[in-house]
Amino acid sequence: MIVIDLSSSGQPTVPQTSDMIKYAVLSAYGFSYVIFAFFIDRPAEIFNGIRTIISQTDKLITDYFVVGGLGASFFNAGILTLISILILYLQDINITGVSIAAIFLMSGFGLFGKNIFNVWPILLGVFIYSKVQKEKFSKYIYIALFGTSMAPTISELIFIGDGASFQRFCLGIFIGGVIGFILPPLSTYLLRVHQGYNLYNVGFTAGIITTVMVSLFKSYGFVTETRLIWYTDNSTALTIFLILLFSSMIVVGYYLNGRSFKNVKNVFSYSGRLITDFVLLEGFGVSLINMGVNGFIGMLYIIIVGGPLNGPTLGGIFTIVGFSAFGKHLKNIIPIFIGVLLGSMTKTWNINDPSILLVALFGTGLAPIAGQFGWQYGILAGFINSSVALNVGVLHGGLNLYNTGFSAGIVAAFLIPIIEAFRKDVDL
Repeated sequence: MIVIDLSSSGQPTVPQTSDMIKYAVLSAYGFSYVIFAFFIDRPAEIFNGIRTIISQTDKLITDYFVVGGLGASFFNAGILTLISILILYLQDINITGVSIAAIFLMSGFGLFGKNIFNVWPILLGVFIYSKVQKEKFSKYIYIALFGTSMAPTISELIFIGDGASFQRFCLGIFIGGVIGFILPPLSTYLLRVHQGYNLYNVGFTAGIITTVMVSLFKSYGFVTETRLIWYTDNSTALTIFLILLFSSMIVVGYYLNGRSFKNVKNVFSYSGRLITDFVLLEGFGVSLINMGVNGFIGMLYIIIVGGPLNGPTLGGIFTIVGFSAFGKHLKNIIPIFIGVLLGSMTKTWNINDPSILLVALFGTGLAPIAGQFGWQYGILAGFINSSVALNVGVLHGGLNLYNTGFSAGIVAAFLIPIIEAFRKDVDL
């Protein structure tokens, strides 16, 4: 079941922002990544880095900062962001919270896993599905964009394995198309499993698809395993860029919200359960302010626990930022962080281990549990997910970039029936 969360304030009246302004603001962020790329690296270095990024496998965890350099990584992220915005514009899509979430996921994973080559077969597969169903592609556009989480599959098949390069190329494109083709019906159906308490529904679906796919691969002798390529340095220029980026969201949001912070606190009253679209509920300005604030929260978390600001962690931070227009807010993500922190005190890993840093950031996909049932259940969800997320990667061999989206779906499906059984007073 999909619900529009209006329980706290009814149908609100929000400041109206034209779609052209929304497109302009979001495009400015895409261009800012490209400009930053040329600020920190020379054109020749960026070109060579992009070529390297495209021509290698990029399953979890492959940090493009290491593979191609910071400049090439941000150039790749910027181009993917602008492509996503262009696709939405050509499909005449009105920008809402889910649009922003999809765009920022493309931005974030453009720093580790998605590139300007490997996303296209999946997009094409969803497009073909829409034509077979005799429906507009716009109906499935978000599933297509989110579904590029399985883009490493294309790179893995093309650049690793036996056989002629042309054969591997054809196989990779074909499998990518098949993935895109089966994604819409599966993602719609599997939403029922977690009932909207996992914001990364397509990530959960992608986990199912890649688990089946990797099992088939292994049956034919093709084995893929997760990897770890992790950038450990911290760039002062990057830190300054992020501060300016998130500050600009707050400033622009303040201006578009009638030069005030009015109604910003309203977002805290929503559970965040799918579908809670802050752009529709409270306006684009309020959503931008929430995005900027949560961007700082994600950034500060990484700094406080001693982690690096690299491609994967920025991917997690940008994901938080994007979904801050579509379900996440300070009140429902903090319990998830606390749950992961508590786990570090009793479990066998450290809080700043690469996988755990990503579990904390991406684990905020379970924020609706804290928003609906209370902070204590959010802490429990984060605590459990910090273990589950570390073990599901073996199932999909790192070919699903939304690994925590997969684990979050499992955790939500496990927890929600138990919580509801003992919380019959909760208004669903």
